[in-house]
Amino acid sequence: MGIRLVATVTATSLLALTTAGVASADTTGTDREVVQQALDQIAQGGGALGVQARVTNGRQHFTARAGKAELGSDKPVPLDGRFRVGSITKTFVSTVLLQLAGEGRVDLDAPVVRYLPGLVDGRITVRQVLQHTSGLYNYTEALPLSPDEFEKIRYKHWSPQELLAIATAKPLDFEPGTKWNYSNTNYVVAGLLVEELTGKPYEKAVEQRIIKPLRLGDTEVPGDRPTIKGPHAHGYWTANGKPSDITRINPSVAWAAGEMISTTRDLDTFIVALSSGKLLKPAQQQEIAKTTEVSPNYGLGLVVQTAPCGTKVWGHGGGIPGYSTELLSTPDTKKRLELSATSTPTPGDPGDAFGKILNEVFC
Repeated sequence: MGIRLVATVTATSLLALTTAGVASADTTGTDREVVQQALDQIAQGGGALGVQARVTNGRQHFTARAGKAELGSDKPVPLDGRFRVGSITKTFVSTVLLQLAGEGRVDLDAPVVRYLPGLVDGRITVRQVLQHTSGLYNYTEALPLSPDEFEKIRYKHWSPQELLAIATAKPLDFEPGTKWNYSNTNYVVAGLLVEELTGKPYEKAVEQRIIKPLRLGDTEVPGDRPTIKGPHAHGYWTANGKPSDITRINPSVAWAAGEMISTTRDLDTFIVALSSGKLLKPAQQQEIAKTTEVSPNYGLGLVVQTAPCGTKVWGHGGGIPGYSTELLSTPDTKKRLELSATSTPTPGDPGDAFGKILNEVFC
């Protein structure tokens, strides 16, 4: 579920698994040509300026790409390129909090205010924050995120307290625990919880607990740095009537809800480690994928769905100006997909291209 700070490319989300015409599940390999044709369709149809994907099906692994890395250039998208992962950051943050729960340092069903007095409504629990059932208003709904307006604040530093204040100035969307609504505010709270419980910046906790142990050398939490280090494709949109390269921004506007940078290889390593139980104790491993009647398709920082062909898939999507990303895997990790698309100033319609990729990889 790629919930975006700004609409970047056409819908590329796990929900596309519900696309009509999905084939029956089988055990055959993924047809690379079908994936390549769909990527070409995304780029040629204007769904993205460039797109890269990493596919795993059992022992079969391959990467593919389409489109261009930069406007006005024929430079291809780097297959090892870095990109902003947006809301996939949430899965990293949730994993850290679940590790802390496994260490007895936080109770998922305790109110947030036990650890951070006065921060939010006293009824909201840690679990509800991670599950998006807290009722907290989504602060990004109140930000000037249209291209013309965002250009004015693209380099602004935002503190998590500023972001949270935007949300808490609004009433709750609903009584905590009674409904599900995706809110980036939840993961600002989650980031603050990590900092309170560990006594260090949340990015240090993510680095020490996930990035370094898994040797994710191309993954980082950039803070205020507007650039993307290393090879990367550029994202664009139209602002003030002309194309604008939106690759450089201050990602503090997303903070623990969506600021991280990674690669398809590193995301693949992460989802394998997470799904295989290498990052969490058994009890917390069950918690992260646990859905409820109120939250039927979302665990704790993890989207959990079943495709019409019967294949169970989990992961997360993400978007931030310029970039749209998907991280998907079967729970046994035998089938996996990591994809990053960069936005174009003249978006078009790629049709059912992303649905074709999901169908080919998972069904």
